[in-house]
Amino acid sequence: MTNDTFTFETKLLHNSHKIDPVTGAVSVPIQHASTYHQFNIDSFGKYDYSRSLNPTREALEDVIAELEGGIKGFAFSSGMAAISTAFLLLSAGDHVVITEDVYGGTFRMVTEVLTRFGIEHTFVDMTNLEEVKLAIQDNTKAFYIETPSNPLLKVTDIQAISQLAKEIGALTYVDNTFLTPALQKPLQFGADIVLHSATKFLSGHSDVVAGLAVVKDEKLAKKLGFLQNSFGAVLGVQDAWLVLRGLKTLHVRLEQSQKSAIELAEFLQDHPLVQKVHYPHLACHPQHQLQQKQAAGPGAVLSFELKDEELLRTFVSNVKIPVFAVSLGAVESILSYPAKMSHAAMPEEEREKRGIRNSLLRFSVGLENVEDLKKDFSQAFEKIKGHSFAYKGA
Repeated sequence: MTNDTFTFETKLLHNSHKIDPVTGAVSVPIQHASTYHQFNIDSFGKYDYSRSLNPTREALEDVIAELEGGIKGFAFSSGMAAISTAFLLLSAGDHVVITEDVYGGTFRMVTEVLTRFGIEHTFVDMTNLEEVKLAIQDNTKAFYIETPSNPLLKVTDIQAISQLAKEIGALTYVDNTFLTPALQKPLQFGADIVLHSATKFLSGHSDVVAGLAVVKDEKLAKKLGFLQNSFGAVLGVQDAWLVLRGLKTLHVRLEQSQKSAIELAEFLQDHPLVQKVHYPHLACHPQHQLQQKQAAGPGAVLSFELKDEELLRTFVSNVKIPVFAVSLGAVESILSYPAKMSHAAMPEEEREKRGIRNSLLRFSVGLENVEDLKKDFSQAFEKIKGHSFAYKGA
């Protein structure tokens, strides 16, 4: 058998960097060197300066390309560094059509940075293809998708958007942070660039900040590689190694977290204090069938709305197990408040317009026992004055 015939789970462990060819080590060596001796004045070796190429970072770039089904991967110092560098493929006068409830950092980059360089944008509900078509302009050069979106878990048809992009010669970017290549491979559906905050599920332990990008076209790979080297926001070797280590357990972590997320979503959906649950697994989700078509699962992130901000504050102050923090995709469950965390960069008026209300919480399900999480949520709900609801689960 070759690597190409292995299943995804096996490829996480048995890929092109399974062992070090020099020593046989089963862990990728960490190469700290910033510069490399050249043995010939007219012909330099593969490595000359670590901003341009480093063996440890290269291993991670090779592995993520292999897992996403691309030809070239790129590792950056953060998810936003990956996104920002990819946006540098655009030029002054270009126009981007972008998911309306996009991550707050991406919103900030598009609205406050790209605009300074003459790059225009239009936010649309990417789940509505007619709205997407109406947003296309003569200078549209890119479509930027988050699917599922952050934090409302809206699902965009990657193949349909990619086809629209191809018809006008535009690029399709897909942020695949929530699902990872374990559950969704956007390149297979026509996307040109896949982006990740590798800080999240790929590394999975809340101990590294990293970003990744993957492309499937040689010409585009050269352009993005040029920008990576020119802009220089590359991932350090220690962090690259941490992401490589985290990747080895991606499948089992995500499988368990997703299983618990499904249970929790159903639990919350039935709770009288919860107004709405946003999660593609639920049959009531508007894009439930689309999610089943283009992904192998709904993922381990969901969001839910309470009646108002006061109830939310009482719940958050009483829940015990999850950390209340920025980020997601870790071994521990993380409860986030988008209005003041992931989407703080988005003005309240813009948040409200998109349905990101002050009563919305995002929950990234970790590896804790799901019954413990249900009990914890129940006791926190119990603290809300005038309500009586005791969890009667196992």
